[in-house]
Amino acid sequence: MEVKTPVLTAQEHALGLKQYFDEGANRAQEIGNRGPLKLNKNGELEREILEAFEREGFYVFEGVVEPLELGDLRVEIDSLLERAPTGRYSRVDKFGRPAFGEGFKRGTYTFIKPLSDPWGGTDLLGGRHPVQMTQPLPSDDAPKETVHLIGGMCQIMKSGLRLYGHPSLLAVAEAINGKDFVPFNEAVFVKQPGLGGSVAWHQDGVTHWEAPNWDPGIHGFNFQVQLYDSTPANCLWVIPGSHRRGKADIKSMVAENDNSELLPEAIPMPCKAGDVTIANRQILHCSFANTSPDLRVAMTFGFHRRSSVLGARGALSQGADLVYDEKTVFERSRVIAVAIDARQQYFPNEKRYQYHPFIGLEDHYRWNEENYDKVIRDYNLQDLAI
Repeated sequence: MEVKTPVLTAQEHALGLKQYFDEGANRAQEIGNRGPLKLNKNGELEREILEAFEREGFYVFEGVVEPLELGDLRVEIDSLLERAPTGRYSRVDKFGRPAFGEGFKRGTYTFIKPLSDPWGGTDLLGGRHPVQMTQPLPSDDAPKETVHLIGGMCQIMKSGLRLYGHPSLLAVAEAINGKDFVPFNEAVFVKQPGLGGSVAWHQDGVTHWEAPNWDPGIHGFNFQVQLYDSTPANCLWVIPGSHRRGKADIKSMVAENDNSELLPEAIPMPCKAGDVTIANRQILHCSFANTSPDLRVAMTFGFHRRSSVLGARGALSQGADLVYDEKTVFERSRVIAVAIDARQQYFPNEKRYQYHPFIGLEDHYRWNEENYDKVIRDYNLQDLAI
C-alpha cells in the first residue's frame, strides 16, 4: 500500500520543523567553524581557517562585507526584483513595464511555484537531487510563481561585479585552489518570506566522482554572501565532513531516516548580514522551503582548480559537447580581471588583489564600456561547470 506524505500548510511546516531547527543550531554551535576572515601579513588565508574548512567542508566568515557595500547590493537586488517579469513566460513587470533582462542571451530570472522543490526527485542538473523535499501549501493570496534565482550578477549589477573582485574573497580562492584558480558560475538565491522554495539534498559536483585523482577538493567551492540576517529556517544546511566521503547515496540516507529529509547529522549556517559562507561543492547540503517571515538573499559564486577544469566537458547548464580548453578558461577568467578593476575604481583606498594569470594584462581589462560589451555581457554562456 502506497504511503502518502501529508500535505502541510506553511504554518504547520514551520511548527513541525522548530525542534529540528533548534537541535541543528545546537549542533552547529558545538562545531563552530566560524569567525573573521583572517589573512596573514603576506595576504594569505590563516592556516587554521584553511585546515578547518578542509576538515569540515564549510566555514562562515563573519562581517566580511561592509555596510556601504551591503547597501549598494541591496539597492540593486531590490531594483531587480521590482523589475522582474511577473512569471517565466511574461515580458512585463508587475507595473506593466517591459521587464528587465530581455537583452541577454541567457534568461536572468528563474521562477518556481511558491514553497516548491523544483529539482528534487527529477533528472534536472544531472539528477543530483534524487529526493524531493516537503512542499507545504502557500497562503491563498500567494502569487502563482516567485523568483527563485537571479543569474549573471556580474553583468546585471555593478555592485555584483565589484563584489566578485573582493580582494579578501579572492585571497581565499587562491588559498584553496591555487594562484591560477578559475571561475565556476554565479547565482543569486532569493527566498522570499512564505514563498521561497527548497533546494533538495545534493552534492554540487557531477564530473569527477570516478576520477583516479579524486580528492575532497576536486569539484571546487562556492561562496554565499548574505545580504540579510538568515536563520535555520531559511539558510543553507550542511552535513559536516561529507565532502570527504565520496558520492553520497542520498536516497538510502533518507530511506534509512524513516523517509524523512531531516537528516540527523545536518547543521544550519545562520548568518548576519555581511557574513560570507564557503562550502565545498562536494559537501552534502540543502535548504528548506522558507515558511518563515524572514527574507534571505544569497549572492552565490564559486571557483575551481584550473586542473579540475582543463579538458573537462560541460556539465549542469553547459552542454557536454563543450570542452574546457585553455582558450575557454582564459576567456571566462577575464571577468575576474575586470571585476578587480571595477572594484579598485570604486574603492580606491582598498588594496587591490593581484590575479596571477592576468598579471601584466591589467591595462587590457580595465572596467569600462568597451570591456563591458567585450568581456562582461553574456559572460555566463561560458561558465565552467563540473
